[in-house]
Amino acid sequence: GSALTERVHCVSFAQALSCGLRRISLDIKEELISMSVRQSSTGIRLLFASSLFSVSKGYSLLSNRIAHVIRYKYSCSQNQFVSKFQQNTVYSVRKPYCGGLKLGSNRRRNSKRTTMASSSCGLPSTLVFRQLFEADSCTYTYLLADSSDSEGECILIDPVDLTIDRDAKIISELNLTPTLLLNTHVHADHITGTGLLKQKCFPNAKSVLSKVSGGKADRYVEHGERLGFGGFEMEVRSTPGHTNGCVTYVLFERGDTEAPVMAFTGDALLIRGCGRTDFQQGDSRRLYQSVHSQIFTLPDSTLLYPAHDYKGQTVTTCWEEKKFNPRLTKSEEEFVTIMQNLNLPYPRKIDESLPLNLVCGINE
Repeated sequence: GSALTERVHCVSFAQALSCGLRRISLDIKEELISMSVRQSSTGIRLLFASSLFSVSKGYSLLSNRIAHVIRYKYSCSQNQFVSKFQQNTVYSVRKPYCGGLKLGSNRRRNSKRTTMASSSCGLPSTLVFRQLFEADSCTYTYLLADSSDSEGECILIDPVDLTIDRDAKIISELNLTPTLLLNTHVHADHITGTGLLKQKCFPNAKSVLSKVSGGKADRYVEHGERLGFGGFEMEVRSTPGHTNGCVTYVLFERGDTEAPVMAFTGDALLIRGCGRTDFQQGDSRRLYQSVHSQIFTLPDSTLLYPAHDYKGQTVTTCWEEKKFNPRLTKSEEEFVTIMQNLNLPYPRKIDESLPLNLVCGINE
């Protein structure tokens, strides 16, 4: 109802403040460090940046608490809340205020990225971006398009069979045409919706998997390839370890190679975690090396979107995971020991999902 919608707006507002303040504080710290200026005022500025970051964490906690109260006070299910929240989410906040921070560094002086807002200040103005949630497996599906593209091409990342009707409806409402249906890997915890979307809704769309995934697809990709749509390109980065065929998709504006907008890390890197390595070609050392060489080398402010989250979190940054991830901040040897001692239960849906996902989610 309207009361629920109003309170969801409160969550969106708190998260927008949290996101904006965090980005500003991180930018201030990076700028001051890059200046390498040892002035008495530098300590004061760093203290100011730290204070902003603390305030942003406070707003983040506030937004999570508001969401918790809404769900239980108004007795709405997780799906109902997620649906309402996505209609009012902070992705509609295109350009949080970042003016007035003239701190001397030459970092990100590209005029095009300034007018369209860099990833630390918001999303490019023509980017259509939807983060969609499937509650049973806690899987995120991502829809991306370029609003200035007359062809209306879009791509979909990690669709789930249970939510293909929702995905198809959104795509239709936005007057888009899927050209690529990407999977970050062959999943074991849900059945991909790729095959059903092709069969029932979008027969001209092409399924995409890593060449070494072992699964069936219309198109196989390798490390370093770029997949274009509108004014954007998705760079493929091989990040094996959870499975042999895991890839991370890094979004750039077309022709740009230095300032990524965001990255989709699949199960290789989760928010304050990572994918398990005890089945399906899992290799702890390989995963550690993949994340550190292919994801943690992205700019600190890069937005990272995982394939799953089980605690209500939606997005992180490269800087946050390098600083706070309880597993991947350890040494490689410590990481291997941690992964060997997780003692996780056998995946609930692996016997059903894995064989189907090797054939695009359809039992022929």
